[in-house]
This record gives sequence, C-alpha cells and structure tokens, in this order.
Amino acid sequence: MNIPALQTGIAGINTGLDGMRRNATEIASGKTSPADIARALVDLRTNQHQAEASVKVVRAADEMLGSLLDERV
Repeated sequence: MNIPALQTGIAGINTGLDGMRRNATEIASGKTSPADIARALVDLRTNQHQAEASVKVVRAADEMLGSLLDERV
C-alpha cells in the first residue's frame, strides 16, 4: 500500500537522524572552532525538531489509516 504521508514522514525522520549524526560527529571531532561547534549545536536542535515533527506526521497517518480501516470493517 502506497501512503504518501507515511512515506514523507519516514523520509523526514531519516533526514533528521542523518543530520543529527552528522552534527554529533562534527561536535565530537574536537577539530572545530567554537563558532563551528555553536553552529553544529543549533543544527543538531533543528534536525531534532525535524525528526520530532516527522514522527507526528507518521502518527497522524497511522491514526487516519486506522480510522479508515475501522470504517471499512
């Protein structure tokens, strides 16, 4: 079954997690300036919010799909 909202939510989660991994690696490397670390921390939080918002999209799609299935049964 192809559910665009679900696919979009999962893609957003993956994008957010990839960004958080990249930011964490940059922060942990210790080879960056304080300004770069500050930017990486801000980006880390931005990616966290993206992943959290995408989880809400997946939950909403799941609830709607459940409601549709309840109506059909």
